[in-house]
Amino acid sequence: MDFLSLASNRYSIRGYDSQKPVEKEKLLRVLEAGRMAPSAANRQPWTIVVVQSQAKLQALTTVYPAKWFADAPVVLIVKGRKSEAWKRRSDNYCAIETDLTIIMDHLILAATAEGLGTCWIAAFDEVKLREILKLTDDEVVFALTPIGYALENEIVTRPKTRKTLEEIVEWL
Repeated sequence: MDFLSLASNRYSIRGYDSQKPVEKEKLLRVLEAGRMAPSAANRQPWTIVVVQSQAKLQALTTVYPAKWFADAPVVLIVKGRKSEAWKRRSDNYCAIETDLTIIMDHLILAATAEGLGTCWIAAFDEVKLREILKLTDDEVVFALTPIGYALENEIVTRPKTRKTLEEIVEWL
């Protein structure tokens, strides 16, 4: 599948088959794609947390309490270390959220290529997540995603609604 087709066919899935596990080979390919993600100054200030244990998955339902989220067999969380992220000299801008977004997008698109569903989640309870993951003051999480096989009624075949190129591109 070419990249435009991949991007066009990726949808946020909000319904997972809790009885169908994600094959380790597929998960490893998704993680490898994440490993290949670029980062500012190639700092790679991240760790990919793969949550598969029932106890930890259950704990995560306190962070994001949607039923469909609880049905996913795997949750991927990318945590980053601010101290390792590149900072722009002129204004001390820290690229940690940019870097975490890039790797998460690689993971999500790779999952789509493997026939797996995902959903960007940034509206989580940060305090509870910090407790569950035992994050240090230096560590942050920008987003997480469930990953698994979509329920039949969640498979989307309609075209995406997006602004036109004329609406989003400025030519200079």
